[in-house]
Amino acid sequence: MSGLIAARLQELGITLPAVPAPIANFVPFVRAGEIVVLAGQTCEWNGVVRYAGKIGIDFDIETGREAARICALNLLAALEVACEGNLDRVRRCLRLGGFVNCDPDFDRVPAVIDGASDLMMTLFGANGGHARTAVGVATLPQRAAVEVDAIFEIA
Repeated sequence: MSGLIAARLQELGITLPAVPAPIANFVPFVRAGEIVVLAGQTCEWNGVVRYAGKIGIDFDIETGREAARICALNLLAALEVACEGNLDRVRRCLRLGGFVNCDPDFDRVPAVIDGASDLMMTLFGANGGHARTAVGVATLPQRAAVEVDAIFEIA
């Protein structure tokens, strides 16, 4: 990987993980013209779920933000493949969807998903601004604390 975004990742000290292997019948991304729809990624890092449990019970908000950031890094790894190794092809992040494994009374779900949103803004600047949904759920695959999906426009 080379280019401005690769340099920005290096400047930030970020190395992207391997694209997580799907654990069910789906693919990591689908490309339709200039739109890339990325399947949800959990807070797995190179095959191991880093945070399994509920935000607000097993983990605090800051840990949840880190879990969301890991989800975003997994999304970027899949996006890099969709962009044939060149993240400079990203025109903008259109949407993030965030899911937080939490107690029904947990009301800070958006603060958790900011961990993913902040990374997109840091990496892509104004082009990282996106529409977003953030919801609390009863459970996620492999009991992951957070899952995030995304839609990007690329050149």
